[in-house]
Amino acid sequence: MSVVERALVHALPLLPRATVRSFASPYIAGETLADACRVVEELNRSGKAATVDVLGEEVETLGEARALADAYVEVLDAVRERGLDAHVSVKPTGLGLEVDRELCRENVERLVRLAERDGSFVRIDMEDARTTDATLDLYRRLRADGLERVGVVLQARLRRTLDDIASLAPLAPNVRLCKGIYLEPPEVSFTRSSEIRAAFVRCAEALLESGAYVAFATHDDALIQEAKRLVARHRLPTERYEFQMLLGVRERAADALVREGHRVRVYVPFGERWYEYSLRRLRENPRVAARVTADVVRRIALPGAGR
Repeated sequence: MSVVERALVHALPLLPRATVRSFASPYIAGETLADACRVVEELNRSGKAATVDVLGEEVETLGEARALADAYVEVLDAVRERGLDAHVSVKPTGLGLEVDRELCRENVERLVRLAERDGSFVRIDMEDARTTDATLDLYRRLRADGLERVGVVLQARLRRTLDDIASLAPLAPNVRLCKGIYLEPPEVSFTRSSEIRAAFVRCAEALLESGAYVAFATHDDALIQEAKRLVARHRLPTERYEFQMLLGVRERAADALVREGHRVRVYVPFGERWYEYSLRRLRENPRVAARVTADVVRRIALPGAGR
């Protein structure tokens, strides 16, 4: 990231909400559950599955954590009632991980038991490296309680991930493998793009060798091709893997994967916390953030620009 890009990223909170909203609209289903269901139905008609995320993380009170869990119950009920091909993704900090770990476990267990009842599924998202151990412990506890319809996320960029794959192997886990979006110190994480790509491939190979179900979560063409190569080499049936992408990102690539016979699942976020989510996404993509911020500055400095 250049010095200019870094400065513009720091200026993101100064952006007008309307500007952020216009940037974010392709990537967020809307503010309501009805919005999310509409988007999921459209995805299902195009041959794609979905994973629904109620926006909200790092809650500060027990009440906020319970309220978010209640919102996810409504999502699971809607998925069942409408017959949608969708499951949910939950962030542990949104369900109370940093407020009360036992409450977080109760909230996630409540959702997984509903998923068990309905034949659905709950994905426990992975957040920054501070929460990795607690998140994996939560997953192991749920599996130890006999719950099967729950999965976890591993980030290839973390140096520890191959060890985590080995430790989870006896559970034959369902894992979403992604590059990882959180910027961690170099002693914790690979930092160069080439290193992260290589780590993703190593982790994918290790997961497949261990018998895990793998969701390849990437928009990177090179990694999509590597994943397809691994799938072919291991002669995996379609029920043993899938590709995952974000809503509004690389839609043509997702369509191509569907045409080739691969299962594709799209991440569908919705909720009133769209602004915080959008700022985070902009920070994760400094070049886009720089373009958005620079355009706003240009319009302020040169009234009428862009008309």
